[in-house]
Amino acid sequence: MSTPLQKKDATTAFLKIPLFHKIPKLELYKLVDELPAKDYKAGGYLFHAGDEGDSLYVVLSGMLEIVLASDTKDEMFLRVCGPGEYVGEMSLIMPKGRRTASVRAKEDSRVLVMGRDKFTEALERWPTIAYSMIEIMSERLDTSNEAAFHDLVAKNHALQQAYDELKAAQAQLIEKERLERELQVAADIQLSILPDVLPEFDSFGFGARILPARQVGGDFYDVFVLKDGRLGVLIGDVADKGVPSALFMARAHALIMAEADIGLTAGDALRLVNTHITRLQKSTQFVTVLYGILDMETREFSYARAGHEPPLILHSDGSVERVPHSSGMALGLWDMITLDERAIQLLPGDTLLLFTDGMTDCRSPKGEAFGLERIKKTLSGLTNVSAQLVCDNLLETLNQYQDGSKQDDDVTLVAVTAAIR
Repeated sequence: MSTPLQKKDATTAFLKIPLFHKIPKLELYKLVDELPAKDYKAGGYLFHAGDEGDSLYVVLSGMLEIVLASDTKDEMFLRVCGPGEYVGEMSLIMPKGRRTASVRAKEDSRVLVMGRDKFTEALERWPTIAYSMIEIMSERLDTSNEAAFHDLVAKNHALQQAYDELKAAQAQLIEKERLERELQVAADIQLSILPDVLPEFDSFGFGARILPARQVGGDFYDVFVLKDGRLGVLIGDVADKGVPSALFMARAHALIMAEADIGLTAGDALRLVNTHITRLQKSTQFVTVLYGILDMETREFSYARAGHEPPLILHSDGSVERVPHSSGMALGLWDMITLDERAIQLLPGDTLLLFTDGMTDCRSPKGEAFGLERIKKTLSGLTNVSAQLVCDNLLETLNQYQDGSKQDDDVTLVAVTAAIR
């Protein structure tokens, strides 16, 4: 049974409910006195979200809590209701209205319950409740319309933002495609600078391979016939990669080719090229070069090395030696440079290998560099094969060693084999 004090508190609570605020207090007290009370243990549910609503509850004692996603990991606490407060009034206005949240006793609680039948009876006794219902529904409709409007505005803003982002993404895609086309054109131009076919002679064979780290790179090579019948052999490596390096590579290659054919020594040709580059160059780029002149009659290879990797020689007995060397400066850094200038004799069956440091620096999936010793070991097993097969086998061995790991630098190989008479 409810105490008189509880009934008084319940009457006061009903007066706070918009549906009943126009009913005289004395008559409302009589109505409250007719309502049944119900007890709930702590943790017990009055109703769950999604249930069909048919009752209004007024708290007489204890505490109720309102939650979303009850008894799940996503449960969200909304608020509590204490004595004199109420929940579920909209279920009396909206027939079969679904509960939007769950209500359970936070502690042992007692509530008054007004069911739909009692509410209908009250509506017949006090028609003013109907006006209150209209006011409440109008307020709820206005609130719903305003919320819908703001939601529509927010969605329009989100849609506009998505449209703007899509346009930006499309513009980026178009720009990316344009850059890719330009890179392909640059790659084609770079490849056109390199020789399509290497010279062929009975006394010497030539081979080459190049593997850029990017679509365009900074390595280059060439083998060409000079005016006096000798052969120019060239390999170079521009610092850095990408389009700027490819442009610098094209300039360096053109300058070397231009100076090589006026009868200069390899060293004098590179010194003159360095003068041109340092005079024209407006950046910090530089290039390492090994340029040599091969006399096919005497089998002498006289070369100048500007900071490039020293060459290797594979002898006919399978031994490999690194040509003696001294320090040399790259082209493009200083006006006056020191070059490593030498002349070596290629014996019948010898293979001369020129390579860029991309070969030694390539790494396995474990991060270990291929290194000079692996080049020498691989080269030692390539006696009595053509210069082109020497390059092909070395590059295949390198690819197997990399096993799909990232290539950080261009790789270029040039081989010269002296025929056995």
